[in-house]
Formats: sequence, structure tokens, C-alpha cells
Amino acid sequence: IDGVAASAASYVAMAGDEIVMPENAFLMIHDPSGLVMGTAADMREMADTMDKIAGGMVRGYAARSGRTEKEIAALMATETWFDAEAALEAGLATRLIEPVRIAASFDIARFRNAPPALAEAITAPASESDQDGNKTAGNAIGDEIGDEATAVPDEPEPEPGKPACPKPVVTGIDPTAIRRDAIAHARAVVDLCRLAGEPQRAGRFLEEDASLDAVRSSLLAARAEAEAQISPHHPQPGPTPIARPWG
Repeated sequence: IDGVAASAASYVAMAGDEIVMPENAFLMIHDPSGLVMGTAADMREMADTMDKIAGGMVRGYAARSGRTEKEIAALMATETWFDAEAALEAGLATRLIEPVRIAASFDIARFRNAPPALAEAITAPASESDQDGNKTAGNAIGDEIGDEATAVPDEPEPEPGKPACPKPVVTGIDPTAIRRDAIAHARAVVDLCRLAGEPQRAGRFLEEDASLDAVRSSLLAARAEAEAQISPHHPQPGPTPIARPWG
């Protein structure tokens, strides 16, 4: 379990020969839920179906954990969250490993009893090691840009008997500002590619020194090609040609 195994994912985890959890991972069990629309008979049938699914899940958790079905049913009814240590103690995990950085995110608000520690881990900014890595990368980019901006070509030696030409003085160039702008641009490009689901394209955009507008256009064009078009024969919203108003 690399991050969070909640709801049905926790039940899938029970099939493992080993259930290995990093120290900062979580597991959650709860009663199954569903939606139904229809008559009273349809709703009663759905309730019976939910009871059957819940019974199967209770037996599965109980068989794996060694706890009684009554204990498991009570834990499911209250939507119970386990950190790795609690899951190990409850028999829902078999081994703990070193903590990992949680990189995936999701809407934690959809759950009723999510632990505050998990909410903080999801909404927390990048760790110090990530920030140090970004800072190091930024310094490397900035140093390169700064060196190029402030470099002055070597002047040839003056001919004998001729006065030496004064060396040009570079003014108006702020290496710090250039470095800051370059880092901001690189981060913006990476963010756009991540939002588009194509983080691997960021490197090429940066190599080409593409503008943000060009990056957006390229990503939108790729998305438009990937997504299927609406077929003209699909039913469209609105009244049909033969529909007549009431009355």
C-alpha cells in the first residue's frame, strides 16, 4: 500500500500474500454504498444487495485479520481508518516499511472520518528535500544563465604604439532577475505539462525555449487529437423532430 487503500481498495489489499505498508500509509474500511432510482421494490432490492456485499466483505476482513465478524462489522459501520501501525495490530497488514512521500492526491473531503494527519500530508507543501532539490536545480539554471549574461569576450592585445581600447562595461543586466524569471518559467512549463497529464514533455519544451502560450497550444492540440469526437449519429439533447408540446 503505497499511500492510501480506502474503501474497495482496502478489500483488494486483503488478497495479497503479504500486505506491506509504509509507516505513513493508511487503510480504511466501511460499509458498501450505492445509488438506486426507482420504485420501493427497487430500493428494497438494492438494500438487500448492499447487505449481501457487506456480508461478504465482513467475512473477508475477518478471515484475514483473525478478528470476529461482529468486530469487523462494527468497524465498517463507523468508517474506520488505520495508520500502518494500527493496521498491523488489527491484522489488516503483515509488515511495515520505511515511510514514503505521498505524491498522488485526491479529494479527501469525500470521506467522513479521514484522520487529520492524512489531510495534512495531502495538503502540505513539498518536503524540505524537494525544495532543496528545486533550489539546487534552480541555482544550476541560474548560474548558467548568469554566466552567459555577464560573460564578456576577451579583448585582443593592443598593437605596439597604439592605446588600448577601453573594455566594454555591461550595464542593465541583473543576473538575479534573469535567474528568477528562468526558474519561474521552468516551473510554469512543468506545471502545465503535469496538469495536461504529460509531464514527460516538459523537458523538450524547456530545451526548445518554448513560450507558455506555445506550450498551452501544443498540449491542447495533443489533447484534442487524443479525445474521441462526438459522432453525428449520437442522440443530441433537446426535443426530437416529432415531439409535440403538452396540451
